[in-house]
Amino acid sequence: MAESTGGKKRVRKNPEERRREIAEAAAKLISERGSNAVSIRDVADEVGMSHSGLLHYIGDKNGLIRMVIDDVYAGGGTVDDFLRSGLPGSDPEGPLFPAYLRFLVRHNAQRRSMVRLFSVLSVESLSVSHPLHEDFERRFDDIWQDYLPFPWRIPPQVGDWGTVMRPRVRLCMETMDGIQLRWLRDSPIDLYDEWLQFESIMFPSPLWDGYK
Repeated sequence: MAESTGGKKRVRKNPEERRREIAEAAAKLISERGSNAVSIRDVADEVGMSHSGLLHYIGDKNGLIRMVIDDVYAGGGTVDDFLRSGLPGSDPEGPLFPAYLRFLVRHNAQRRSMVRLFSVLSVESLSVSHPLHEDFERRFDDIWQDYLPFPWRIPPQVGDWGTVMRPRVRLCMETMDGIQLRWLRDSPIDLYDEWLQFESIMFPSPLWDGYK
């Protein structure tokens, strides 16, 4: 049975389906307006729920933002996804890091709204009161810890992955963030082609030939 709520019908759904619907609606609204301009009521209206019904799932506004990151943005593009892809450079016994980064760029190029969501939240999280402030503060450390266990194959002249690659990984992530911002503008660039230009600088020939 459906009930009317703010012009939309409220339909009973199972908890998993409803949670996914809430997270996707919130992600859409936040990517368009920013989290400060999106209220719980806005999201409730978007999915056809009552205000109190939505609170049952999210607890509060901070819980809503956390749900968006955990349930919507974080999915896909992982190293494990790359190793299962069968793409060149994805050998689990010796994956190539530049090849993984190209995989990640292609993944992000297919989800423009999620990249916009990430960029909006990244800026908003500069405020110490933002619920994701600490997440973004430790982001590069977390990324490094995620990448560290994999047996990346890099040129012997470069050194040992765990000893020398941390600054290079950080620069790659910072540059990717910047390129994505240019890509999101009204006069967009080609995200993948732009990344390849950076790759040629960060992983130059002939040193990285055979390792990218």
